[in-house]
Amino acid sequence: MSDEKNSVREEKLLHLKNDLGIDPYPARCLISRPISEIRDSGETEEIVVASGRLTGKREHGKTIFADMRGGSASIQLYFGKKVLSEKDWSVLELLDLGDIVQVKGSVFITRMGELTIRCEELELLCKSLRQLPVVKVDALGVAHDEVTDRDLLYRHRCVDLQVNPDSLKRFVKRSRIISALRSYLDSNGFLEVETPVLQPLYGGAAAEPFETMYGSMNQQFYLRIATELYLKRIIAGGIDRVYELGKDFRNEGVDRTHSPEFTQLELYEAYADYNSMMNRFEEMICLAADAAGHSGTVVYQGTEFDLTPPFRRIGFMDSLKDASGEDLFSWEQKDLIKLLDEKGIITHAEDRISMLDKLFDHYVAHRILQPTFVIDYPEELSPLAKHKEDSPHVTERFEVFFGGLELANAFSEQNNPLLQRKILTEQAETSVHRKGELDEEFLYALEIGLPPTGGMGIGIDRLVMVLTDTGKIRDTILFPHLRRNE
Repeated sequence: MSDEKNSVREEKLLHLKNDLGIDPYPARCLISRPISEIRDSGETEEIVVASGRLTGKREHGKTIFADMRGGSASIQLYFGKKVLSEKDWSVLELLDLGDIVQVKGSVFITRMGELTIRCEELELLCKSLRQLPVVKVDALGVAHDEVTDRDLLYRHRCVDLQVNPDSLKRFVKRSRIISALRSYLDSNGFLEVETPVLQPLYGGAAAEPFETMYGSMNQQFYLRIATELYLKRIIAGGIDRVYELGKDFRNEGVDRTHSPEFTQLELYEAYADYNSMMNRFEEMICLAADAAGHSGTVVYQGTEFDLTPPFRRIGFMDSLKDASGEDLFSWEQKDLIKLLDEKGIITHAEDRISMLDKLFDHYVAHRILQPTFVIDYPEELSPLAKHKEDSPHVTERFEVFFGGLELANAFSEQNNPLLQRKILTEQAETSVHRKGELDEEFLYALEIGLPPTGGMGIGIDRLVMVLTDTGKIRDTILFPHLRRNE
């Protein structure tokens, strides 16, 4: 598709304006019936009004057949020179594929069995100055001349949605998945709230933040990496079930499963724990799958997955030991470094626990296919989680894995203010971004009192990947970040 506007189309535009007195971009039009409704209703002598984009045009002397698409539905149009006014016929002859029009007429079925609008009036609503790629679908539903330039489609999603029905369906499903999650939480007594996107203190474990300057305050702020600490402050304020669904940010690389700007759902429930969150997740993913058109099973990247609860549960440390054949938690740091080198695992981590986390990803995480809760993480990896009563160095935390992807992360939340202050102080002393600072307002809320609480974060983009069988996270985001075209 050329970046240059079509000069022939511009000439037609001038002809419409100067010779026919047509405004090719009118400010308003009649209220239309959705094409999908017109198709569902079938033949009628009643006059209908329909609007959409021309996707086909076939001239047969004094009659012209065309195709018009609106939303996800298409319908055939029939124009007869004896039926249209002379002016409307002149407009019709100047139309190109991609132009947006409105028609009025009755609906009939042609001898070929095609539902068609017999157009009595025609109005041009928008003259298109660029040619859309023409993708033809044959009688068997096979598309021909598909657009394969992914960079073009990412940069110009308006083209992608027009020429790729699967892309349009995917984003419709994404919206329905999100609606299903919200509906579940709302119907179970959770309150949706909004917390700051710009945060005065860094809060994101080892993640790299986006930094910005708040001019009027002359203070550095960070784009949020998570909403966790604010939402727990709300729990401490007496709202027992709360959630937020919105954008979080990590100033890190882009790959098949990571985006620097991502959508996350975080929910917190008082008088609950990580077992409660497991139940919540199982219920929510089943409803989300149903909203995406699945029933009980999902096919992702060629493998069928069973969503029937309860999901399998495996321990973090036990699964790493079983998969590697070694008790890696007893190894010295130098031996872990040597193993990472042998496996070709790139890491900038210098501490043992981060190395073990990388080895877990290598040996376990990416190989988990069926929906699985990996539970009971080492305390060093979970500074905001409660310890297990019978295992002082293990925390009540789980992550959900599905098809090799991590979809969710949950805790029994730490509510001991003294222990939490100690842990956050140790983190702040070693963090490049925290610079020794503590979130005193969060700690103040813990000192007021946080009831036993279960919390969970769900990565919406990855969930959509799974439920729409999409191999790249960019294909779940309408406008993914790309390098600027020079």
